[in-house]
Amino acid sequence: MLGTLQSKLTEDLDKLRVIILTANGPVFSAGHDLKELTSKEGREYHMKVFQLCSEVMSMVQDLPVPVIAEVSGLATAAGCQLVASCDIAVASDKARFATPGVSVGLFCSTPAVAVGRSVPRKVAMEMLFTGHPISAQEALQHGLVSKVVPEEELKDQTMSIARRICETSRSVVALGKATFYAQMNLERQEAYRLTSKVMVENLSLGDGQEGIKAFIEKRKPTWSHGNKTVH
Repeated sequence: MLGTLQSKLTEDLDKLRVIILTANGPVFSAGHDLKELTSKEGREYHMKVFQLCSEVMSMVQDLPVPVIAEVSGLATAAGCQLVASCDIAVASDKARFATPGVSVGLFCSTPAVAVGRSVPRKVAMEMLFTGHPISAQEALQHGLVSKVVPEEELKDQTMSIARRICETSRSVVALGKATFYAQMNLERQEAYRLTSKVMVENLSLGDGQEGIKAFIEKRKPTWSHGNKTVH
């Protein structure tokens, strides 16, 4: 049964081109349920909660397809962490973002990993130390989100980005996404060495050559979306 489920998940993932994370109501995500974090649950349970959360955030960036956060309303604590972990974030002009754990005696240390890698350090520290929310425009200014749009245009604007992604090669995007995150953790010269090799790998993909041929021949490319190489 488990093998069948895993096979089905792999099959579905192979068909995916983009993932959009969204929510209904005034809150995008409020993060952890604080009722699960009382002492009666115990340290072992708490460790499982935060390990699982960390795995989910890492998975967002490890997935081979782009993940877009469509944010309407409030994104706090692990919810803010989720937004920061996504590849792209489109926010409504009414959205707000906060890491308010300090206000209830639980510093947002795990959200700080993603938030601190998305916004300038001093902005992250102010959010973490005060717990006060920032506006969508402030989030855009500091790099937490990609775009801010009127509330009524949020879904259309997000879908527009998703459709544009779907016009590209899945295999090329997957290679590019993995490489982007890998090189971000490297020293500059190492990053160039890695990405130069990956550019050559990209050229060896069937879709890499198809895209170049289509450009030269002034036509739309016909993507295979596969990882087959050409010689």
